[in-house]
Amino acid sequence: MNPFKLNRLGTIMKSQPGNPLEEEGVCNPAVVRGPDGNLYLFPRLVAKGNYSRIGIARVIFNESGDPSGVERLGIALEPEEPYEKRPDGGGGCEDARITYVEPLQFFQMTYTAYGPDGPRIAIAQSKDLFNWERLGLVSFSPYKHINFNGVYDKDASLFPINIPSPHGHPSIAMLHRPLFPGTSPEEIVKLDKKHHVDLDHESIWISYCHLKHETDSNYRHAIFTSHRRLARPEQPWEQLKIGAGAPPVLTKHGWMMVYHGVHELQGSTKYKPYLCYSAGVMILSETEPNKICYRSTEAVLKPELAEERIGTIANVVFPTGIDCRNDLGQPSRYDVYYGMADDCIGVAKMEIPELLPGVHS
Repeated sequence: MNPFKLNRLGTIMKSQPGNPLEEEGVCNPAVVRGPDGNLYLFPRLVAKGNYSRIGIARVIFNESGDPSGVERLGIALEPEEPYEKRPDGGGGCEDARITYVEPLQFFQMTYTAYGPDGPRIAIAQSKDLFNWERLGLVSFSPYKHINFNGVYDKDASLFPINIPSPHGHPSIAMLHRPLFPGTSPEEIVKLDKKHHVDLDHESIWISYCHLKHETDSNYRHAIFTSHRRLARPEQPWEQLKIGAGAPPVLTKHGWMMVYHGVHELQGSTKYKPYLCYSAGVMILSETEPNKICYRSTEAVLKPELAEERIGTIANVVFPTGIDCRNDLGQPSRYDVYYGMADDCIGVAKMEIPELLPGVHS
């Protein structure tokens, strides 16, 4: 039995008719509580030609306290820097995750900058969520035979507090998913032989930016290092790919991460693949988050609604935001915000169980 079943609350945001910035959909939002206590949504706004910006919206709640809609407030980031623009005029700022990182005393936005070298992780920071300063592309130190700076990378998010690195250094820790050549779901399904997972190439990774002082905010040119493999595809629902989802949040069981996995649907062929994106849950050790304490064997949310099965990319639920409902006096409730078929945005609520199978007696 899966203790983390999510219950849908509905679709919270759709494309605004007649708005050219949203002509091809809204999806994959960051979610964060602002200094004023309001909940803010940072959706990917997709214009014609898959040209993406990151918007700002305020979440509206109904009388029961459930999210029911949004109030659009403008644009947080749009492609301006060379690493966000492609030579053909395309490009974008995509799929943000936002965390208030206490040691830095800033809201930190990790997002996918889609520029001339393909998708790369970029960071911007803000004090108020409305004015963002770009810090540029993330840099990584080498790791054995792997050059993280030379491959696509996506699905990045940061931990909110100081995390000791494997060597004991106070650090900012980041989850990310490098996409090595030949490891995308679309490439794997075209292989004639049975696919074997490469532990290095097909994993979620955790990397660390070491801080000299606990309040050191000058990490503009910092390098993420001390890399560790965190998780690889294991279950049938995630056989083709896994990737980090919503930023990790600290629960009574440890750091919780709602992530995504991809598998092939019945009838899929290498010439016409049918893929399915679903969501799962990991619990990481509070003191050593490179260690997994619990992992759901089945998807906690998979495409079932028409809005999740039909859209820009069919059969997709893609979690990117999470909100603890302390405001309702319900610290065990978390609302998970997710992209629906790369076309609109949904939200589901989840209760943290008292016990985790195989972890507590």
